[in-house]
Amino acid sequence: MARSMIRKTPATLLVAAFLLLAAAAASQASSFDYGGAFDKCLQFFEAQRSGKLPSDRRVQWRGDSALNDGFSQGVDLVGGYYDAGDHVKFGFPMAYAVTMLAWGVIEFEKEMVAANNLNRALDAIRWGTNYFIKAHTEPNGLWVQVGDGESDHLCWERAEDMSTPRTAFKIDPQHPGSDVAGETAAALAAASKAFKPYDSMYADLLLLHARQLFTFADTFRGRYDDSLQGAKKFYPSASGYEDELLWSAAWLYEATGEADYLQYIAQNAEAFGGIGWAVFQFSWDNKYAGLQVLLSKVLFEGGGGDNNNMYAAVDTLKQYQGKAEFFLCACLQKNNAHNIKMTPGGLLYFDDWNNMQYVTSATFLLTVYADYLGVSHGTLKCPDGEVKPKEMIKFAKSQVDYVLGKNPKGMSYMVGYGTSFPTHVHHRGASIPSVYAMKEPVGCMDGFDRFYNSKGPDPNVLHGAIVGGPDDNDAFVDDRCNYQSAEPTVAGNAPICGVFARLASEPNDDTTHDPPSYNSPPQQQSPKITGSPLEFVHTVSNSWTTNGVEYYRHVVTAKNTCGQPITYLKLHIKQLSGPIYGLSSTPAKDMYEFPSWLKRLNPGEQFSMVYIQGGPAAKISVVNYKTA
Repeated sequence: MARSMIRKTPATLLVAAFLLLAAAAASQASSFDYGGAFDKCLQFFEAQRSGKLPSDRRVQWRGDSALNDGFSQGVDLVGGYYDAGDHVKFGFPMAYAVTMLAWGVIEFEKEMVAANNLNRALDAIRWGTNYFIKAHTEPNGLWVQVGDGESDHLCWERAEDMSTPRTAFKIDPQHPGSDVAGETAAALAAASKAFKPYDSMYADLLLLHARQLFTFADTFRGRYDDSLQGAKKFYPSASGYEDELLWSAAWLYEATGEADYLQYIAQNAEAFGGIGWAVFQFSWDNKYAGLQVLLSKVLFEGGGGDNNNMYAAVDTLKQYQGKAEFFLCACLQKNNAHNIKMTPGGLLYFDDWNNMQYVTSATFLLTVYADYLGVSHGTLKCPDGEVKPKEMIKFAKSQVDYVLGKNPKGMSYMVGYGTSFPTHVHHRGASIPSVYAMKEPVGCMDGFDRFYNSKGPDPNVLHGAIVGGPDDNDAFVDDRCNYQSAEPTVAGNAPICGVFARLASEPNDDTTHDPPSYNSPPQQQSPKITGSPLEFVHTVSNSWTTNGVEYYRHVVTAKNTCGQPITYLKLHIKQLSGPIYGLSSTPAKDMYEFPSWLKRLNPGEQFSMVYIQGGPAAKISVVNYKTA
């Protein structure tokens, strides 16, 4: 489950890398199926659905669940989304996820049509907004959570077998929650704009609820986790509620064009931190960077320049834009040393807990802002130089490609994408056989004993789920118990869905896969070792600077040139400062053998090994080998 404020630890060099044949690695790096990734991203939301599932669902291992939510309290709260690998319906991150799905449709509608998945994207939004409409039972009341995190986490069971309490929690004037009410208003307003061309009556209904919720949030101010103590441990509102008030007003302006909302944003810009907070994170909790980018769009589009309110707000909007560009430049490593940290493998690194959720949201903002600049023929002016829109897209694509498999470990962090991906996801439904495959109920503790602690792979592939991801040194442990890194969330998946659709429309260009800060030197080949059965080709495929140290990604291919099949191999590797991947280590120091998956290397065949380090390349020599 996601957290907002986690203590960071100092970086140390611990490297993971590709374990693929050179030809396969080259193929993977040159092209990704972004359209397929978009489809899987939406499929994850189908797997997270609560309630009565439609007959045409694609996730066949899921069944109906939580069909009595809210009934004990006299309200129908069936539906919505489970937030992550558990079965609590947390309204705060759910609303953010719907907002980001809707923003993706608004910005990348044509690309989603081209990918033949716009209807599924709208369905994903509607599943959330239908729930919010039911949860908004009165103008100044909103049900914001179903289930208790503490009791839910004491059980490991399928949603279909749920035995934990389904207590529902509500905010009202006596128990305010401006943050969650504001975020829900934002979700409904954004969804209203997304649905407007396709279902105008539904769009109008969404807008009605959005207006009421914004008024409720603004009139009765307070943090929802003060009213609902049970939320503090799981989704605390660390940034306060002021960002959500501005955020919801911005979305209502986006949906309606009404000057009153823009005036609210301008008048409260300073008091609510909109032009004072320069942030290094955009998430379900902290909306400032997203708010600042969204308001920059008003400037790019002119916002009806003849409108007096727009004209009066221009100076304030430019201050919002300045903060937006601070965040974007920090992501691009061009913010005068005030940059977001990057892993040695080139991934933006924000937090030790579920870092990918911040990568996906930052990538979304980079992509939409690049498109805003592209339309206006502008550039992003950073302290360390101007960045063209194409360079921003190039950087955003590098983050997406890392997620899909272009990373030192050579694995996709999207479950079900590619040939190597996490198979021990921290997710109850994925880890326990389907109710259709194993009909007997799984008890609360029985689930821990039989499935949570199982070393076997998940029986159900959670297609499209983006897990928390690697640590700050690109290392990842595929372990169900590793919830900080192995758990997916709807808040983490939602921002990148639209980016996949956007990139699917880009022409295939191999040069766009590396961040602009990377410096890829020409290939260098080492001579054939005399008397060796192998020919080693050493390639420096990438280099980058982290904390003042220049690192190199070394790919070494070993080709069988002895004319006979090699069945055993022992290598001595000197001057290696970190792990090497693609080989099996031995008890003897600096000695390595064939990887476990390779039992025979025929004449002319080759395999790859990869390592990352500063300084000179490692020296590799053959100590012993056997032929068939």
